Amino acid sequence: MPKTSRRITVHPLTLREVEVVRVRDLTPGMRRITLAGAQLRAFTSANGFTQPAFGSTGFDDDIRLVFTYPGQDRPVLPVQQEKGLDLPKDPRPLSRFYTVRRWDPETGELDVDVVKHGIGIGTTWAYRARVGDRIHFFGPSSSRALPQDADWLLIAGDDTALPAVARLLEELPEGTRAQVFIEVAEEGHRQSLRGLPGVEVTWLVRDGGETRLVDAVRNCAWWDGQPFAWLAGEQATVRDLRRHLVEDRAVPKGDVEFIGYWRRGEVVALENDGAVPDPARTRTPFEKLHDLTELIAPVAIRTAVELGIPELISRGVTAVKDLAVKADADERALGKLLRYLHALDLLTETAPGHYALTTVGEVLTVEFMADFLHPAGVAGREMRGIHGLTESIRTGRSSYASVTGQTYSEVRAEQDYEDRYLERLAKFQTALAAPIATSGLLDGVRHLVLHSGGAGAQAREFVAAHEHLRVTICALPAQADWLRRDLPDTIPDAEQRARVGVAAQSVFEPSPPADTVVVIRAFKTLPDADAAHALRRAAENLLPGGRVLLVEDLLDTDDLDEHDGEADLLALAVHGSGVRTAAELDDVISRAGLVRTTAHTVGWGTTVHELVPHPQ
Repeated sequence: MPKTSRRITVHPLTLREVEVVRVRDLTPGMRRITLAGAQLRAFTSANGFTQPAFGSTGFDDDIRLVFTYPGQDRPVLPVQQEKGLDLPKDPRPLSRFYTVRRWDPETGELDVDVVKHGIGIGTTWAYRARVGDRIHFFGPSSSRALPQDADWLLIAGDDTALPAVARLLEELPEGTRAQVFIEVAEEGHRQSLRGLPGVEVTWLVRDGGETRLVDAVRNCAWWDGQPFAWLAGEQATVRDLRRHLVEDRAVPKGDVEFIGYWRRGEVVALENDGAVPDPARTRTPFEKLHDLTELIAPVAIRTAVELGIPELISRGVTAVKDLAVKADADERALGKLLRYLHALDLLTETAPGHYALTTVGEVLTVEFMADFLHPAGVAGREMRGIHGLTESIRTGRSSYASVTGQTYSEVRAEQDYEDRYLERLAKFQTALAAPIATSGLLDGVRHLVLHSGGAGAQAREFVAAHEHLRVTICALPAQADWLRRDLPDTIPDAEQRARVGVAAQSVFEPSPPADTVVVIRAFKTLPDADAAHALRRAAENLLPGGRVLLVEDLLDTDDLDEHDGEADLLALAVHGSGVRTAAELDDVISRAGLVRTTAHTVGWGTTVHELVPHPQ
């Protein structure tokens, strides 16, 4: 993690009902809705769970407003749990994200600014809203602090980013240096913003033309020092801005934060309510089965990503002939692939033999998605194992080597792959580790041993929250090498970093003596017997009164989810294991000679199992 990254605070997910108390137009293009109500304070939910007061400390915090489906008299709502929410799947809650423009804990008022932006659920709600109307929302799920070590800020966004930008300018400390670019549809959509001596604000007006943001940022004066960039707005524009900063300005990727709030395209509305997109029509069993079994589309899309076609088109290479040269492909054959991608609505033909990306196709240029689809990507390389599923179902063992010629362990041993794997994993660890660090589970712990793929980022949260805690990360040699190289960036504070050590050892070796051993999502790749053995080894050197804290994803058989099922099958094919049910995890714990004393729920509903050796 770069030193300019923003510290994150994770909030419990709470469903709240509030009332509209004021409505006013800030400009002809922006309406402010002020919300208030008792549930913005601490309260007890209808099913008896105590919920905390609302909080929002980040300038770009967002909440999710829940709307009513057309023809219905009440919204589909998430179900409040003690920690977190359970989202119904059929139908799902009809909801949209909006920035917290202002939160005043003293008055208990929350402002949401809504752009008059095409036809949409939120826009129509805002322009029909009346004082006394009630609405549910949940969030923010987390808040990010301002970057502390950047020399200056580069902020760029369109109308949809204006609420966050306006709040940022209100909350920036004196002495901050920043260049801010705000694009609006019309001159009358400008807003009065707080001025600071070191902040330059440039307004750009489209007046019915194309976006001017990219050119403005490309041509801006580039200040000395390390910048931190925050970009938000239309997805393709944000993508081009990020690419310019990373490739042309050499800004580290970790110092460019970007959010695609919306994508250009038409909204297909309901006939009886032009404000709401038409829900999926009922499909026949034959049509549904066809969709479930169709192989050509996913293979063709992955081929396009492997050839780099979406990225080339996004950079302006549009002709089949030129694409064939750049991708080192046969022109005739590539033309067939492009025609098919056109039929899938990933491409549009702008002229004979020339193509552009549609709004759906644009997603293929997103780094995270490309990594998932490319066979050499971190996720894509693991995903290749699914092609051996038949063998794994027959044998109950991993079939990865049969498909790829290597075991997945051999793949992970490759330093380049392991580096990319751990870098990808580290991006998602703060939301898990921060709630554990502040939950009280680590209070009084002196030495913690950590087994986890995301151990570096997790250790950062643990030592930051507990000044006397020492952490030893146990990792295989390739992982240990990456962690040692990464820790100075992940934990920039020298004193905190000095309390984190790395031991090159496997999960099957006895953990170093400690009063707490934390094992986070380390057993999905292990068959039951191996997982039980590893858990036994983790607890072998516990100091008197010590315990193991275990986090593992579980398969909920009472609420089956297709994505959980996919993860289960992939783990079987790649590792010979799977995602365990609660009963299967209990069996592993028992076979390890441990007992669960309690289960804690933290953060967004993560369960932490507290385990101790079985009394003899």
